[in-house]
Amino acid sequence: MKTALALTLAVVAVLAVWPASAQDKKKGGDQTRSVQGEVTGPDDKGVEGAIVQLKNTKTLQIRSFLTQKNGTYYFHGLSPDVDYELSARTMDAASGTRTLSSYDNRKEAIMNLRLSPTKK
Repeated sequence: MKTALALTLAVVAVLAVWPASAQDKKKGGDQTRSVQGEVTGPDDKGVEGAIVQLKNTKTLQIRSFLTQKNGTYYFHGLSPDVDYELSARTMDAASGTRTLSSYDNRKEAIMNLRLSPTKK
């Protein structure tokens, strides 16, 4: 069940980004940016299967990514004119929210997220 959910979320994430990136290339140049990083636990090891959420603060659209074996995630096709909020979670842990600002002019931003146990 977890594998099917993970696969479904991964496919949705890819399909959500694909049309936007194709449109940017038609406009005569790639005017997008990306963000990537690693999700780690309290032991500083990468966490596989953590859900990383990317929220567009203008449209409130949320995209999700399940981290790879080493805890890495990647979002591309992001507008340089929008702020994005990033956070990660698992069943028993969550990270704080980090913001990728529209004033951050990096084409490829790196933002690592650290999970802390959640209170029950």
